[in-house]
Amino acid sequence: MIHPERTRTVQQGREIDGPVVYWMSRDQRIRDNWAMLFARELAERHRRPLVVVFALAPSFLGAALRQYDFMLGGLMELEQGLKRLGIPFFVLCGDPGREVPRFLERMDAGALITDFSPLKIARKWKNDVHRDTSVDFFEVDAHNIVPCRSASAKQEFAARTIRPKINGKLEVFLTPFPELRAQSPEHETESHPVDWKKLFRTLKIDRNVLPVPSTRPGEEAALKALADFLEHRLDTYDTGRNDPNAHMVSGLSPYLHFGHISAQRVALAVRDSAAPQSAREAFLEELVVRRELSENYCFYNERYDSLSGIAPWAHETLDLHRSDAREHLYTRDAFENAETGDRLWNAAQIQIRETGRMHGYMRMYWAKKILEWSPDPETAFETAIYLNDRYALDGRDPNGFTGVAWSIGGVHDRPWFERPVFGKIRYMNYNGCARKFRVDRYIGEQYALLTANREDMQK
Repeated sequence: MIHPERTRTVQQGREIDGPVVYWMSRDQRIRDNWAMLFARELAERHRRPLVVVFALAPSFLGAALRQYDFMLGGLMELEQGLKRLGIPFFVLCGDPGREVPRFLERMDAGALITDFSPLKIARKWKNDVHRDTSVDFFEVDAHNIVPCRSASAKQEFAARTIRPKINGKLEVFLTPFPELRAQSPEHETESHPVDWKKLFRTLKIDRNVLPVPSTRPGEEAALKALADFLEHRLDTYDTGRNDPNAHMVSGLSPYLHFGHISAQRVALAVRDSAAPQSAREAFLEELVVRRELSENYCFYNERYDSLSGIAPWAHETLDLHRSDAREHLYTRDAFENAETGDRLWNAAQIQIRETGRMHGYMRMYWAKKILEWSPDPETAFETAIYLNDRYALDGRDPNGFTGVAWSIGGVHDRPWFERPVFGKIRYMNYNGCARKFRVDRYIGEQYALLTANREDMQK
């Protein structure tokens, strides 16, 4: 049974006398998907067929070939999984706000279910669909363990203010998933195989940011990544997570971003593991509290993607130091090409450029140095968002927007000791990193990776 607080009625329409359509968007998986389960339950209750549709926008907030290739690889796997369950799968190409209503009309649909997302573009698409259709329309939060609206009705100040609210509701929402049953043959609807090659050709994207062959997409790969983390790294997560050389992170961020795996499935597996309590608590703090704090920020602050969304104290301190002399100033191209005078920063940029990932501790250092070396805070914010979203597999995510806002604008943080350029924004430097881990080893590893990748391309 799906908890009623997971669902929101966008529109009450006429009687459900046609197919139930699940417009999959953010949660691109079959297993452990509350939106899919809700749609299946609704279809069974009204004895109507269930249909799944994905609306592929030819361009999306600067996403490049790297991100589209990963997403489409997961969707290809999903098509086969749905076929085994007797559930037809369609892919539309074009603006979702226009294409979904047209699809509903062609199918003579009776109801529409879609995923929750705090991002402005997704909410605009939903509003456009709402305007142009009259069927029952529901939104299901299958991305968060505690649904975003249920966790808090306002923008939270910090982790310490949202933590008790989320922890107080975990017992209610952190529950096992029911199994998704196959569709009855009498309700199967004909669909033709998706022409994936044709879809690739329609994309209006930057094809220079290449896929990352070492990171396979899809539900199966996500579950394998989870199993590997549980077996090899969770036990020492609390002591090793801030050392980029320890390789203790889960590696799940791309799968969580594209919805190839449910955060709830990950949380259940970690909670029930035999890892030390300190390790389990440290990981669940990041997966649940910090991750859902980012969702809260983007949902309740429409300026989450710009510096204008930060707190008044942060605006004041950055403005006060706007004219401070910068020791170095770098262009966006210099940042992108890892051509600063700081080899540690360059190594972090190389890591995200070559692998689509960056260690969380290094991502903070990376963003703060962009602030230090940019002519003004607005340019720094824009540069950090651009680089993160262009290269990271998990770009255009609430975690990414909020991480940049924390690093450059003090979001969810407090004022620190005042210093040039940063004002009272928390400061990080090379020496602080050197006290935490062997920076020479990290730098060497990233430059070696760069050399190896260039040699592979030349073969």
